[in-house]
Amino acid sequence: MDRVALRGLRARGHHGVFPEEREEGQTFVVDLVLGLDTRPAAADDDLTKTVHYGVVAEEVVEVVRGEPVELIETLAERIADTCLKHDAVREVEVVVHKPQAPITVPFDDVTITITRSRV
Repeated sequence: MDRVALRGLRARGHHGVFPEEREEGQTFVVDLVLGLDTRPAAADDDLTKTVHYGVVAEEVVEVVRGEPVELIETLAERIADTCLKHDAVREVEVVVHKPQAPITVPFDDVTITITRSRV
């Protein structure tokens, strides 16, 4: 399986369990690795036979900006579902970064990584 990666997609969302996270929002960062067979697209040099990663990026940003959820696990699942709606995408790895998580000790990042594929 071939891979198309998008790294560092950023969007402001209002996800979290604490009221201040819901009210103030924060920046979330998303990395994606889309698994697909790129041979048909490469053979014909045809965008319609692969995934349009620009469209995927826009859709993922809209998920992050969209309806708030409490858990980044839920956000990651929604992002995976969005990616798998594209016919060419057979598998997706989603990493959601929450670098401004409300943690009381010094840290660099909090992430969740999930991998989902078509059934």
